Amino acid sequence: MYSKAGVRALGALGGGVAVALSLPPFGWWPLAIAGVAALAWAIDGQSCRTRLLIGAAFGLGQFTIGLWWMGEFNGAGAGAVVVLETLFVMGATVVAPRPVVLPAALVLAEAARGAVPFGGLPMGGIALGQIAGPLGGSARVGGHLLLVALTAVAGVGVAAVVSRHRRSAVAAGALVAITVVTGVVSPDGGRADAILNVAAVQGGGPRGFRKDDVDERLVFEAQLAASAALPAGLDLVVWPEDVVDVEGDIVDAPEAGEVAALARRTGATVVAGVIEGQGRRFRNAAVAWSPEGRIVARYDKVHRVPFGEYIPARALFKRLGDVSAVPRDAIAGTGTGLLGTPAGDLGALISYEVFFADRARAATNAGARLLLVPTNAASFSTSQVPTQELAAARLRAVESGRDLVQAAPTGYSGVIDHRGRVLDRTTLGNREVLAATVSLRTGRTVYSRAGDAPVIVAAGLVALVAVLRPRLRRGSRKAR
Repeated sequence: MYSKAGVRALGALGGGVAVALSLPPFGWWPLAIAGVAALAWAIDGQSCRTRLLIGAAFGLGQFTIGLWWMGEFNGAGAGAVVVLETLFVMGATVVAPRPVVLPAALVLAEAARGAVPFGGLPMGGIALGQIAGPLGGSARVGGHLLLVALTAVAGVGVAAVVSRHRRSAVAAGALVAITVVTGVVSPDGGRADAILNVAAVQGGGPRGFRKDDVDERLVFEAQLAASAALPAGLDLVVWPEDVVDVEGDIVDAPEAGEVAALARRTGATVVAGVIEGQGRRFRNAAVAWSPEGRIVARYDKVHRVPFGEYIPARALFKRLGDVSAVPRDAIAGTGTGLLGTPAGDLGALISYEVFFADRARAATNAGARLLLVPTNAASFSTSQVPTQELAAARLRAVESGRDLVQAAPTGYSGVIDHRGRVLDRTTLGNREVLAATVSLRTGRTVYSRAGDAPVIVAAGLVALVAVLRPRLRRGSRKAR
């Protein structure tokens, strides 16, 4: 016979699995609402100790599947990350003694998870699945954290229906409906004030290989071959991250001349991902060539991938495990990501940065009228990371009210409009070119102006009241 706490923990485990299946590549977005409903049922009326167990079960269910891709590189490290991410959920269930507090607690957990440690890990989060559902448009009001809140409120509402708490169910439904309508009518970037003819170039090739296992020159030549048929008269050509790999400064490299020749032949601005080796360190940049073949702008990646592009506290972790797969550390860049080019003011989010809303917001607020995501997910053998990355790109497009063009050497490359709709995308591994017409916009969404602060503050106040309320009641009783 299972204990009552054990039964609730099993229910929460199933809820976490449901959330994971709501995410790409599965994409069954309603399951996230059902998953949170299971969590709300599980924590209702339980002790702090039991809620810890419930949070652990839910987190393990969500992140073991949602971050499954990590096991391709290091099983022990993947396990440690799953446990770490689960701790955030456990913190949420401790803060939430009642289901009504759960949405605020999950928002705070997601905000913390996306910031610490080492800059955070937003992958595997609830919002990545909800951008494909009816709540997605609300991101232009409150960003990805508002999507987490609305999903949780809807889940609590479902739990209230099952528990026959009609008032709670009606209140939850009304709150979700009002917020969704607000998202629909809120500013979305405004009218297009210019049109660009764009090509996103995907050189193609095998997947599931680490960088050291692939000839850098072959990757570059695949991009050139895919670009050979590009017509003249284009406005912008986007190449992926890490397809131009040189030692020293790109200005002095022969590859720069070959990209410049492409720009002159097509009459387009060309933005390409460049790796500049500098001994034991390197720079990861998006570099723009003008139609005349001159380098006119660059942006160096700010959000580096911990244990992928650099090893935090390398001396310490070297003693704990093998870090030879990352022999060099990326140099962190600075700036907003804005590229001033003849094609217009463009905002660059390099690969992993597409998971961080602050990078798109920084570029948009600096004047970017179109977002670019040069990325490289060729190391992953499954579609989990490429599909989550495309979902993150859809989120950033909605939050900022900007069209977005993503280019990856083996996929997914894609074109997304300012409302988060995928207009076109490639298949994994193939050599393809996406040709599209995209719009430049200057309007700003509510989220681009306000950011995450309003949602975090609101969630913090709800959580604070939940924590202080029992103490205030005890104090009131003593006073009597």
